[in-house]
Amino acid sequence: MNPLGVLCLVACLAGAVLASPTQYHSNSNSYKSYNSNSLNPSQWMKTIELEHTPSMDEVTFEQLEKMPLEQGAELMRKYYHLTQAGHGVAPEYVPSPSQIPVHVYSNGRKETTDLSRYVQTAKNMPKFGDDEVTIFITGLPQSLESVKEANKDFIEAYLERVSQQPHAYAQWNAGEERRNWEDQKQLGRSLIVIDLGNTITDVKRYASLDVERCGEMFGKTFVELSEECDVPAEIIHVVGQGVGANVAGVAGQKYYDETSEKFHRITALDPAVQMAKDSHILTGLARNDAEFVDAIHTSALGLGTTRRVGDLDFFPEGPSAGSRNADNVVEASMLATHYYAESVRPGNEHNFPAREANSMAEYKNKESYGKRTYMGIAAARDLSGDFMLEVNPQSPYGKRTPAHNIKAYHSNAKSYQSGQNQQKHLFAPLAVY
Repeated sequence: MNPLGVLCLVACLAGAVLASPTQYHSNSNSYKSYNSNSLNPSQWMKTIELEHTPSMDEVTFEQLEKMPLEQGAELMRKYYHLTQAGHGVAPEYVPSPSQIPVHVYSNGRKETTDLSRYVQTAKNMPKFGDDEVTIFITGLPQSLESVKEANKDFIEAYLERVSQQPHAYAQWNAGEERRNWEDQKQLGRSLIVIDLGNTITDVKRYASLDVERCGEMFGKTFVELSEECDVPAEIIHVVGQGVGANVAGVAGQKYYDETSEKFHRITALDPAVQMAKDSHILTGLARNDAEFVDAIHTSALGLGTTRRVGDLDFFPEGPSAGSRNADNVVEASMLATHYYAESVRPGNEHNFPAREANSMAEYKNKESYGKRTYMGIAAARDLSGDFMLEVNPQSPYGKRTPAHNIKAYHSNAKSYQSGQNQQKHLFAPLAVY
């Protein structure tokens, strides 16, 4: 079996062996564990390890950001196995709609509201939904610097593409591989940012998020968006970050249940390993939740998952806790957002060439001569499988950007930004959304 398949199998076997039988009570929204049948953690973890594993209540995301990459990834894997052994948390946290900030960008305007009111806000914005609507669901709080930077990068990339302003390093895409940004299909002029991550303020909430109920809640609002704003499913592209990708999957299922239609596309940016879940329900993201599902895994052995969730699953530098570009698991997870944002910018659609492969070793040895596509906005919709690729250690990350020109990009970045003054009214609030 290929190494990626082995990783997935090990994860599945671990879940099957460690999971304790549970019974879900829908009326009380609680779980009853049959502790007599549960594995004791000391049966599969050394006592000394258990003694030195802090409880979820004692760990903050800020502490995870300060931990070395491997240390943070190991801690999150321990928490995952504890939850599967019935000694963790139940899926019980569901933020209320009024607690979830929503930011709507459309045709040069930005409005801030919440999940309970954003549909009416969008309805009152001129020309909202005239073309593709992108919905971005965040997965971690912006109080974390790496999350704030990644989300800002994502939003700016979409606004740049809408205005068709080429980024500073787009000029380095030369030769036959260059695609003129003016020839690219414009993205829709409507972007909705649903800041679920703003409500996930600590590791305990992250682990106990009820993905099923959150996804159903989101799905209902997407149905309302289609009905009230005349936005058909074929122009809806949902982008989910981390646990937001899992929620997006359930939302897609709910939308289909109520409309018999599927979203045009769901993109998962480092989809999260799901800790708290009902063992009797298959939840989260799956390839049938939209007409096309693609995923970028940058912390598969940390905050993310090795599980294949899409038609196309991309593993930059192969499945790992995080690439050499990251110092901690939060930063590693956010790299997926940065990679995707880079591909969205005009002229960079082909920055991330990828090839189907069973492992990074196979990819590097050029033993795989199979299917090829691009990671990011230009991913081919007629392919499926696991794809590997290499990336640069700093922005611009795409290997299609010549490495010797990276320094030139950074020296020209300031001059590019100075030409964006006319968009200050949109970009200025991005640091805090």
